[in-house]
Amino acid sequence: MRNRQKRIPSSRSLSAEAVERTAITVSLVSIIGNTLLSLFKVLAGIVAHSGAMISDAVHSASDVISSLIVIIGIKMASKRSDKDHPYGHERFECVAAIVLSVILLVSGILIGHTAIEKIIRGRIEELAIPGVLALIAAIVSIAGKEGMYWYTRHHAKRLDSGALMADAWHHRSDALSSVGALIGIIGARMGLPVLDTVASLVICVFIGKAAYDIFKDAIGKMVDHSCSEETEREIAACAARQEGVLGVDLIQTRVFGNRIYVDIEISADSRISLEESHRIADRVHNAVEKHFDKVKHIMVHVNPADIAPPEP
Repeated sequence: MRNRQKRIPSSRSLSAEAVERTAITVSLVSIIGNTLLSLFKVLAGIVAHSGAMISDAVHSASDVISSLIVIIGIKMASKRSDKDHPYGHERFECVAAIVLSVILLVSGILIGHTAIEKIIRGRIEELAIPGVLALIAAIVSIAGKEGMYWYTRHHAKRLDSGALMADAWHHRSDALSSVGALIGIIGARMGLPVLDTVASLVICVFIGKAAYDIFKDAIGKMVDHSCSEETEREIAACAARQEGVLGVDLIQTRVFGNRIYVDIEISADSRISLEESHRIADRVHNAVEKHFDKVKHIMVHVNPADIAPPEP
């Protein structure tokens, strides 16, 4: 039997320190970008008399809180294994993703509630006609938040970070909110303020769908579901290719945070020594960790296979 755990899944993976450093850098970029955008949009909203732009500024300010949650979650997830947490702390990142999905959902609900309230109370016509600066602020916000979305998404996929991906979608939700503000501002200047309400309701649905997807992915990683059948087949095939392996009897996997734990049973010639059996298990262990970056822990069990003697 072969049972070993190590901090870095493979030599091809980024170290835990590099992952934490990159994630925190991305989050700090988000904090700086959102702070500057929020200040600009508040100023534009006040000067150009745009309530929609001021509301959008508040939405951008909420992203600063989201980025702080991401930093806390990733720093907790990057902590080394200890006596109380022998399997590591990766699930803290899932917790951060869940918190962000809730914040995202609340943001969408508030946007939708405001829009519906305007319709029920008949306040659509009360909107002031915003100035040109509000249009400029909305366009800058859309471009800036969309750029931050793609930047954060790129690193989230590279690091396989659910918390960063949740933060990326928060940027996208803010970009959509700015699109709604832009449509509302244009509509108000053209005498059609109802467009602001319609756009807000559509944005509410998109934000809710993103929040649901993030929440579902994080919960899936929290409850130890197995990885995909394709990945399990690839791991089994990798094990079967190793010298001395006669077959793969069983493979079980579970996703822990963004890492994979593997239990695998292989069969080998029952006539070989315990030492040779150990070497075969060692080859399987090393091969799987080398070719599958996400595998953090693997246990290999060797079953004896009866080999018929050669015909005389």
